[in-house]
Amino acid sequence: MKRRSLLLSSLFIVTGGLLAFVVQSATKNPLPEVDSQDRIAITDKKIFNAEASIPSQCYTQTEQKHNPCYTCHQIHNKELGDRLNQLNDGALQGDYGFSDVGMSNHWTNLFVDRTDWLEQVSDESILEYINSENYSQLATRLKSQGFEGFIPDLKDFHLGAEAFDQFGLAKDGSQWVAFNYKPFPGTFWPTNGSTDDVIVRLDKPFRQLNGDFNRDIYYLNLTLAELNIKDIEQTELWPINETSIGEDIDQNGVLTITSIVKKRDHYFGDARTIKTQFQQFPTGTEFMHSVRYVGITDEDEITIPARMKELRYMRKVNALPRHMIISRYANERKEKFLGLLPKFINRGDQGLDNGLGWFVQGFIEDYDGELRPQSYEETMFCMGCHAAIGTTIDSTFSYARKVTGKAGWKYINLKDMNDAPSIAENGGEIYNYLQRAGGGSEFRENPEMKAKWFNEDGSVKDSVKSKDVYTLIAPSRERTMKLNKAYSHIVRHQSFKDGRDATWKPVKNVFKSIDDSVAPLKSKYRYYDWDIRLDWN
Repeated sequence: MKRRSLLLSSLFIVTGGLLAFVVQSATKNPLPEVDSQDRIAITDKKIFNAEASIPSQCYTQTEQKHNPCYTCHQIHNKELGDRLNQLNDGALQGDYGFSDVGMSNHWTNLFVDRTDWLEQVSDESILEYINSENYSQLATRLKSQGFEGFIPDLKDFHLGAEAFDQFGLAKDGSQWVAFNYKPFPGTFWPTNGSTDDVIVRLDKPFRQLNGDFNRDIYYLNLTLAELNIKDIEQTELWPINETSIGEDIDQNGVLTITSIVKKRDHYFGDARTIKTQFQQFPTGTEFMHSVRYVGITDEDEITIPARMKELRYMRKVNALPRHMIISRYANERKEKFLGLLPKFINRGDQGLDNGLGWFVQGFIEDYDGELRPQSYEETMFCMGCHAAIGTTIDSTFSYARKVTGKAGWKYINLKDMNDAPSIAENGGEIYNYLQRAGGGSEFRENPEMKAKWFNEDGSVKDSVKSKDVYTLIAPSRERTMKLNKAYSHIVRHQSFKDGRDATWKPVKNVFKSIDDSVAPLKSKYRYYDWDIRLDWN
């Protein structure tokens, strides 16, 4: 019996933010029509892929030396301190831990030739499409349908940075907060098909002092959550008058004005009676994550456009005791060993329960490009990365990768962001990833990245070390157009159950089925010390 494996991230976490927005009202869809018989019917009555939680990247041919696997599967380095996620699944770098079902690659969209489709879609049409928005009417449609899950309540989210003030606080009073973070290696780089952003909101007591909204209290609690997730002792915020909130924020024994926030056991303000739980967000925490097309200006600057491919949402329903978290990870290891298929509790319109305290739900484009609730199987696509890999902290990605402290409280922007290393190793994170993966994506199917950042002998160019994140992972105009057009083919065919990767030529470095008699990686090409958290110093 073979075990199931969950390899590379789709999740919560990261990319773009880059510059301007061009927003048009949605009119007639400019994409080519597709006959109804060629579209996939969306249904919850049948599961086509019982291992939909295994990402497509898990089927990459590594040639036993190219290792993109290390960013999801690790053995915890105890020298870095304590860690709540002790799944310790780094051994999966050297073993195909798939179930019998997972031995076949169900992500058949990887092998579709879309060159004819790309010729049918003009540059003008795809730009018109991605610059029109599909968010603002979502809440109205969901309410009219009697939808009982989360209904997006942030005004003008399609406008990206324009929806937030200079510190990332939503301008509409909804108290969502945007933060700047470094994209997770590979999948969420714009050069591989998507831009995105992530926003967070804590429950009301964490935003209030004596029943009233208080910005300083809110950001102090957001900062405590950051210190807790990253397991660091202190960071800087803007100057805060400790006397006005009645708290010794910097713990120096004197109430004064300070910009130093130190880790503590309880939250601030009306949440002062609530204890922090190690590397867990407090109950009621919400994340909203928009995955978007790759926008581009007339000056060829990559941006986050108005149109969303997906809108993902997570809500922390319960901060579990540590012993229960450990037990559930142990059960996950057992299920892998026994080759059992994944099972998630279906919470209806509220999404799927990941068993670790979170409900996960999402919205994705329908045939006309409007956002609709995902099916059960489409939501399973999100669950592998948010339930059963060793890299996450409290089932999430992006918060651990936030620019630490005050500088990170703003809408995502990769311009001038340095290639911060993982806390576990030396050297720029992107530089190391390119070396280990042997390409600019998990599939090693990105020729533009190869040409820009690799030498002829396959080594990574030293020039990578001096570039900012934006320069390293932004695609050219030509590639941007192809990525957007290729994904639009998936939308028009509604073929998300077959994969969401924006490829236009059949991939070559991906298995259609697995031969587990050959280890994916030789021992010397396995890396265990990488950590999702970054050293911003």
